[in-house]
Amino acid sequence: MDAKARAARIKLVAFDIDGVMTDGGLHYTDDGGELKTFNVQDGLGLKFMQRAGIELAIVTGRTSGVVAARAADLGIEHVFQGVANKRTAVGSLLEKLDLQWHDCAFMGDDVIDLPTMTLCGFAIAPANARPLVKEHAHAITDAAGGQGAVREAIEFILAAQGKLEAAFAPYLDPQ
Repeated sequence: MDAKARAARIKLVAFDIDGVMTDGGLHYTDDGGELKTFNVQDGLGLKFMQRAGIELAIVTGRTSGVVAARAADLGIEHVFQGVANKRTAVGSLLEKLDLQWHDCAFMGDDVIDLPTMTLCGFAIAPANARPLVKEHAHAITDAAGGQGAVREAIEFILAAQGKLEAAFAPYLDPQ
């Protein structure tokens, strides 16, 4: 099955954070606080997904107040932080939502993401992903994590489902 056919049946998209929604850099303040940079175009794309009725999740091995704040800002309900086994977290969410693995897309950049990516119906890697991750991905974005990779993946999924034009329509209306 090609990437477009896989993307066409997705009902849940789960994302890693570091290296996917961010550039993977960890920035600390003098007092031990953490800073992360997120791409605003990715954020608007995530809103497009929500409006299209696609569930979103964040699944990350690290724990960060910055991630919780970003998820809250975007209205992402399913947030799993400090997760050692991402496959278990996503599997539990699929069960809760009464979905199957083939209904789920996962976007990851490093080998810790592979156990989840290999089970999902649509595995996506950003351009900066490790070579082994790219080998197992159904699609690889041209953009790197934190540089529009999430938006690119979102637009691919929405286009495959025939929902991209509807996502853009409110911004193209001349009124």
